[in-house]
Amino acid sequence: MTQTQGSLPPQFWSAPAVAAALAACDLPTVLAEVRQANGWTQAQLAEAVGYSQSWVSKVLRGRQPLTVDQVREISIRIGIPLHLLRFGVRGDDDPTKRRDFGKVVALTALAGVALPKRPDVDETTASTLTSITGAQRRLEATTPARELARGAVAHVDLANRILGRASRSPFAGDIRAGLSEAAGFAAWVHADMQDTGTARLYYRRAIDSARQAENALLAAYMLGSLAAFEIDADDPMLALRLITRARREIGEQPPPTARAWLSSIEALGHAAELNEPAALAALELAWSAVRASERSVAPPWPWVFPFDDAKLAGYRALVMVRLGHPRDAVTAFSEALSSAQPAAKQRGVLMTEIATAKAMSGHYDEAFHLASNALTVGATYGSERVLHHVKRFRRSYGGPVTATIRSFDERLQSTLLGGS
Repeated sequence: MTQTQGSLPPQFWSAPAVAAALAACDLPTVLAEVRQANGWTQAQLAEAVGYSQSWVSKVLRGRQPLTVDQVREISIRIGIPLHLLRFGVRGDDDPTKRRDFGKVVALTALAGVALPKRPDVDETTASTLTSITGAQRRLEATTPARELARGAVAHVDLANRILGRASRSPFAGDIRAGLSEAAGFAAWVHADMQDTGTARLYYRRAIDSARQAENALLAAYMLGSLAAFEIDADDPMLALRLITRARREIGEQPPPTARAWLSSIEALGHAAELNEPAALAALELAWSAVRASERSVAPPWPWVFPFDDAKLAGYRALVMVRLGHPRDAVTAFSEALSSAQPAAKQRGVLMTEIATAKAMSGHYDEAFHLASNALTVGATYGSERVLHHVKRFRRSYGGPVTATIRSFDERLQSTLLGGS
């Protein structure tokens, strides 16, 4: 009564008892299940496998060890699909193969078991997405943007796919906020690469996702970030319109941190348009908000750090550079840098701003020494944004061309052309 392969239905091999037995390499249990499924007696099972009844009895009681060849032969006779075992050619009957048999069966048995339904998102999903973005932000301080761009874009795509599965769940709002943060970081990375078109695309996605999450503070934060980007891209008029929209998002009583930050960016936008009265008025509003924020326990998310006097001094310095007040700019830079040192890339940008102030004051060698250091930062960290600021500084310089400046020009050209 020799059986042929496949005499039992495929679902038999994924039944819990059979799958567990295969996973444990428990062939006696597999044989017992086959016998029961076919309604065989022990004698009929012995006839099916081609061995004596006493031999089969010992196997079923776990007293008869089996070689790989015997397992293969029995499998063929009683219809265990060979792809579950994935044996090689005959003659591989060695101790190593016997030990590996259990591992092979465990893996192949899992392939026959129906996979569980993909679990839904839960209350930890959004925080997990946000933590990934946070880790990417920490890496950004010391990693070239081009090395982070692919991962940042992939993270946005992942968050979007998760949102697609969770759009009707109670966690959808938090996941949309996580998507907004991921898109905001992708925008920042592309801005550092001077890929302005892609940066704008991700900033808009960040704003839209924050609005869909009904998170007014996050939407205002992303609008403010886009405004700062547009000032850097020499479009202060658009930046000021974005600040107005950001204020509308958060209403008439925004947290002091948000008010101080948005007013500082507004001051920078007015300064870029050379509107000194409006710039100074915005700085005054920012100063009042900083005083109010000192009474706050902590900044509201997504602001991670308090907006304090040092941060305001940094913005005041940038404003004074654009308004052509180099002495005030240098004083403000000193205040800003006395309490905290910025990350490397941001330090490169600030060096070019200080260099501009120094050049305005006639300290040309000092200015170009700072610009040269910024050039080193831009080249070391692969920051096109820093290099853009260095080039802007050089274009703005109209003073005498000294040996120091000629040396700087040679180094700048070499860096931009890919030299050392």
